[in-house]
Amino acid sequence: MTDFTHPGLYVHVPFCKTKCPYCDFYSVTSLSSVPDWLEATKRETLLYRDRFPLFDSLYIGGGTPSLLPERDLRDLVCSLRGNFSFSDNTEFTVELNPDDITPDRTAVFRDLGVNRISLGVQSFDDRELRFLKRRHTADQAVKALEELKGAGFSKAGLDLMYGLPGQTEANWVRTLEQAVGFEPEHLSCYQLTIHEGTPFGKLQAKGEIKPLTEEMESAFFVLTSALLQEKGYIHYEVSNFAKGEGNLCRHNLKYWNRAPYLGLGPSAHSYLEGSRWWNLRDLQAYCCAVVQGKSPVAGSETLTPEQVYLETILLGFRTRDGVDQEVFQHRPGTKEVLRRLQQAGVVQVAGGRVVPTVKGFLVADSLPLLFSE
Repeated sequence: MTDFTHPGLYVHVPFCKTKCPYCDFYSVTSLSSVPDWLEATKRETLLYRDRFPLFDSLYIGGGTPSLLPERDLRDLVCSLRGNFSFSDNTEFTVELNPDDITPDRTAVFRDLGVNRISLGVQSFDDRELRFLKRRHTADQAVKALEELKGAGFSKAGLDLMYGLPGQTEANWVRTLEQAVGFEPEHLSCYQLTIHEGTPFGKLQAKGEIKPLTEEMESAFFVLTSALLQEKGYIHYEVSNFAKGEGNLCRHNLKYWNRAPYLGLGPSAHSYLEGSRWWNLRDLQAYCCAVVQGKSPVAGSETLTPEQVYLETILLGFRTRDGVDQEVFQHRPGTKEVLRRLQQAGVVQVAGGRVVPTVKGFLVADSLPLLFSE
């Protein structure tokens, strides 16, 4: 298991050239506010210098961080390092778009100390990329991977998407096989999820996009897990696979293990000592608040013991480490629930932990309901 002694730091870059029709992460398509966002983010760091003594993961996501001009990237990282302390072995991840990758850009990331890349490939099929309104082609994705590998990035992760309308299992297998051929250290495989209010959400409401049936969802998921494990990948979280223990995403595991983390930027979330808070989901409002010396926090909550209990189950059953058996001690009815889940092949008990099977991963989000009082 991974040590979660130190918190993680996330910085949200809320800019994209174009907005993907399935995405509900906060971003804007105009880059004119980059200077205002950068100044506000630098000022926001000052609010937390004394609350988070040492980070061992830094994740710059978005949005599209690879859009930022070099001077702004350097300014951002310099500010973070000047105001926060980081361990010597900090995992430093940046999300990249394939069509932003050039030898010069790659050199900048190396020079900044980035040691882990998350590349938003989604598909190696141009028809699927056009449907998703991605701004890169399959050929650009291949060239980006070759460039990153050639530059010596020892930890390169790919994001892939399945469950697209009309996509067959054979299409998906070809995508997985092509991805594995590049020997990435990490793969994130997500089912297309259509959110209300997005362009795809509106099309689905009109019946123009049909969601997968539960049977199809299960088939894609089980196929993905089996193929990647056969290729030597560890299925360590519902959607994530790593080539060996050293390639698990340290930062994202903090979320699943309820470790502390700080989020900077509009819409970013933070968690510390049982309290969670989140920033304004509006770039202009965020920048105005920080520049005026106000907190950009839009809301917060302090978890009750019952919420902690249920969240521990929810998040734990999304990972291969599962949940410590002690969590269930002295809770009425849990022994019977666990017995039924074991009989159904959803969980196993090993090493003092209740761990999900692949079948358990499929229903992980619904399991807390079985343990609520």
